[in-house]
Amino acid sequence: MAAMCGRLVAVGLAGLSTALLAGCGGGGGAGPKFAPACPRPAILSDANDLQRFRGNGRDFLDTALQGRVTSVNGSCSADGSQAVVATINVGIELTRGPAAVGRTADVSFFVAVSQGDRVLDKQVYTIQAEFPENTDRVRLTGDSVDLRLPVSKTMKADTYQVTAGFQLSPAELEANRRRPVRR
Repeated sequence: MAAMCGRLVAVGLAGLSTALLAGCGGGGGAGPKFAPACPRPAILSDANDLQRFRGNGRDFLDTALQGRVTSVNGSCSADGSQAVVATINVGIELTRGPAAVGRTADVSFFVAVSQGDRVLDKQVYTIQAEFPENTDRVRLTGDSVDLRLPVSKTMKADTYQVTAGFQLSPAELEANRRRPVRR
């Protein structure tokens, strides 16, 4: 169901912004230990929604696929004293529209690591949705993405931000920026 490569991404220093990751788990080893700090999670609002149309129309009946990034979750573990490994999962909900052809759809999303206003790394992943008969909405979670974040006594993992969103075309991004803000 999910065709995506989960890999270890080494990050140096830099940034992006918006808001959302979940609980961070503890590291292993002998005796009780506190969980390491985790990067701040976010969903990029301009890339949170996806709407694809068939043909040139922009009416509801021309909609082939709609999507929404629903979550950015993860856990953290210590990787020695110089790094924290954050394991990230991105949740997506897709709805098959009346103009859809076939019962599968591929969508691309990104996971980016930033620090302040600098984007340190960005990777794009593809996930395939299969819509069973009589089902037009599916919820998917992409394969885990492992991020190795350098840390020190003065730079903790929570100084990083992990941001996710759909990898949109310029036209899709512009359409998202023109839409009214949803609450």
